[in-house]
Amino acid sequence: MSTPADEDRAALDRFRELLRIPTVSHADESIIDWQAYEQFRTALERLYPRTHEVLTREVIDGHSLLYRWEGLSQADPLVLMAHLDVVPVKPEEWEYDPFAAEIVGAGADAAIHARGAIDDKGSLVAIMEAIEHLVAEGFTPARDVYLSFGHNEETAGGGARAIVAALAQRGVTPGLVLDEGGAVVDGAVPGVATQTAMVGVAERGVMTIILTAREAGGHASTPPAMPATARLARAIDRLRRHPFPTRITPPVRALFATVAPHTDGALGWVFGNLRLTGPLLAKVFPFLGPEMNAMVRTTVVATELSGAPGENVLATRAQASLNIRLLTGDTVDGAAARVRRVIADPEVEIEVRHGSDPSPVSPWRGEPWRRIAGAVASSLGGDVVTTPYIQLGASDSRWFTAISSHVYRFTPFHLTPSEREALHAHNERIRVDSWLAGIGFYRDLVRAS
Repeated sequence: MSTPADEDRAALDRFRELLRIPTVSHADESIIDWQAYEQFRTALERLYPRTHEVLTREVIDGHSLLYRWEGLSQADPLVLMAHLDVVPVKPEEWEYDPFAAEIVGAGADAAIHARGAIDDKGSLVAIMEAIEHLVAEGFTPARDVYLSFGHNEETAGGGARAIVAALAQRGVTPGLVLDEGGAVVDGAVPGVATQTAMVGVAERGVMTIILTAREAGGHASTPPAMPATARLARAIDRLRRHPFPTRITPPVRALFATVAPHTDGALGWVFGNLRLTGPLLAKVFPFLGPEMNAMVRTTVVATELSGAPGENVLATRAQASLNIRLLTGDTVDGAAARVRRVIADPEVEIEVRHGSDPSPVSPWRGEPWRRIAGAVASSLGGDVVTTPYIQLGASDSRWFTAISSHVYRFTPFHLTPSEREALHAHNERIRVDSWLAGIGFYRDLVRAS
């Protein structure tokens, strides 16, 4: 007879096997190794046989997976989301092989080092572990449960869009959608003395603007007074020196109201009286770090840069990509207009390559929210405070807002600052105990649904 320790070891073995499959996505899909995705799908069938006996599964948009667990009612189903793909790696930057899934350390410090350990195979495999356990014990959910696993969240998100289109055509209106997002963290807000479960009730919009400056070109030994590269650099610097204004949005206001009773000293009063203190806090937060800055303003940063083809050649075209993340209440059109106004140079071409407005805001009251908070308390600790916040990055969940008004973003793992910083970077990892606790969260959430 297996013990809990045996079950944990078996779950870790399954997790590590799936982490070793390099389901790496690229914007250029012609270079994707689709065989890895097929291998991952086959491994899921073998590792979770009970789930595949009871749940129906469809392959959508070529590689995304949609499971349905039929419940006692079809009304207001639960949708649990994750994604199959991971971002590329530079192995030479990693301390351990990014696709070896090595366990490093012991006891509470033991951690699995692998690309996708958090983003997002950690959630995907924890969901599968929870479902397999519930099926094995003969549990039948009160309402339908769907598992939505997109295959290209890190790039186009077309798999999730196709899943949403399929559900909409069938008249499915989820009562609760949960995707990756905030985590259980310490010190999310200065002065907060307890752990907080950061549940995204909205996410920022995302857009890309291409800036282009042109000139006649020629030899670098005889540059003009304003080369294309200098004109472009000036435009970028103007955006840096004139950031979007700060403001406190309703989800952020709710965050501070929630944590105020758990905040030390005078800060508790400050957070609990945002009608008075909000304007000042909005101005202070940008100085408290990048995450706090992103909570109170639309952000703009130049990412890709290109210029001349050679070191002694004047660029005939200098170009930059701007990545813009829109705060709740801002729009693609409004942000583009502001960029033009701040740059104030008709010689710099401004092209909106693509963009989507911020998501609608889901309520942080009511039965769906209570189910999430209840699962946090029962599986992750009764002293963990569940609070709304704005998701700073984009996720596949934004497509589900078309068919549900209760879309949330939460990754049920306790993550340290260094673990969060490793997302999309080298040395991505998750502590073993943290991952195992996340399985319990998904199990309790399904039971409550």
